[in-house]
Amino acid sequence: MILFLAARPVTAPPVRPAPQRARLRALAPYGRIFAVPGTRAFTAANLLARLPMGMLSVSAVLMIAGSRGSYALAGAVTATGLAATALVGPWTARMVDRHGQSRTAVPATAVAVLGSLSLLLCVRYGAPDWTLFASYAATATTPNTGGMSRARWAHLFRDDPAARHTANSFEQAADELCFMLGPVLATLLCTVLFPEAGTAVAAALLLTGVLLFAAQRRTEPPVAPPPATGRPRSPLRLPGLPPLLVIFLATGAVFGSLEVVTIAFADGHGVRTAAGGLLALQAAGSCAAGLLYGLLRPTGRAGHRFLACTAAMAALMLLPLLAAATGSPATLAVALLLAGTATAPTMVTGMGLVQSLTPPGQLNEGMTLAVTALLGGIAAGSASGGWAVEHLGGAGAAYGVPAAAAALALTVTLPTARRRPDRPPAPAS
Repeated sequence: MILFLAARPVTAPPVRPAPQRARLRALAPYGRIFAVPGTRAFTAANLLARLPMGMLSVSAVLMIAGSRGSYALAGAVTATGLAATALVGPWTARMVDRHGQSRTAVPATAVAVLGSLSLLLCVRYGAPDWTLFASYAATATTPNTGGMSRARWAHLFRDDPAARHTANSFEQAADELCFMLGPVLATLLCTVLFPEAGTAVAAALLLTGVLLFAAQRRTEPPVAPPPATGRPRSPLRLPGLPPLLVIFLATGAVFGSLEVVTIAFADGHGVRTAAGGLLALQAAGSCAAGLLYGLLRPTGRAGHRFLACTAAMAALMLLPLLAAATGSPATLAVALLLAGTATAPTMVTGMGLVQSLTPPGQLNEGMTLAVTALLGGIAAGSASGGWAVEHLGGAGAAYGVPAAAAALALTVTLPTARRRPDRPPAPAS
């Protein structure tokens, strides 16, 4: 028996191959942030709530244009909703900061969902045009779900800048993913099922996601006590924040003009159906870059990193301009993929600066102001890109608009990066 046991081969514990161990070490920053209890639950719920952000406007355009036969009306309705969001969004975020995410986000979302359903019914049953504007304006109460998620990470890792960097990188990649998949899903629903399907599904996803997100109470940031001096001053008055908002405005113009000009390029070269794929490549490049950026440990001053990111964005936005001159959609596809790799790191670093400048008790409001500036830039960029396509001889030259917007972002960043020291958030008074 002893000889038999001695003759049995000894089974060594399994050893992971070296490449697998290296991959696990490389992904350790993400494993560390998602090891915190509750983070996976609120992230999954927030992704569900955030997906409609890429669906609602596309669904509204397809639904209105298909029913009323007017893209002008559809564009005017969505522009009205965007303008209303710019006005109402910061106020909603202020309520979130004052009363908490769960108490504010649910009723605000309910109003927005009712607005979407009202729009659907008005289109379906041929209500007057003014009812479409009023209904879509009501969706402006939609809370900044991405900002609320970032606020939770900022609270959980308030003493860990490296973990906050990784979390912000993940959030930006999630934004890109939602804005990449949202329009595709909306188009599929509206064209395969019926024109109102995109709006209906987006409203259902938004309400379900926010309800699940609000239920995750253990990771919700506490409500900051009101300042002893009375009403807190607006984040707009914080030193260093207004220039950042201008940079976000210019970055939004990059996104808005790039979308319109790319669609015009695809249409002009007989590949209109490929427009979505071209834009998805740009978003995919940004998503991948955001995830990789989160694996890096940030070094040096955040202002200097932001300057490097905006410089890279300005340089890479020249690639679509050069590629469009060749007239090759394949060359443009590669250029858009490469150009997208600079946008997520720019957004991640910029949002990190917004967090560092904004008091904890006003964090949602500060980040919503940044998103509002971004949306305003998207609207301005869309209009500028469309004008350039018609007046500059086609989409080839119009790619100069996103390149110019990126150059503007870099120009504004230069002086702000030199004078802004990294510092803890200012008091909320």
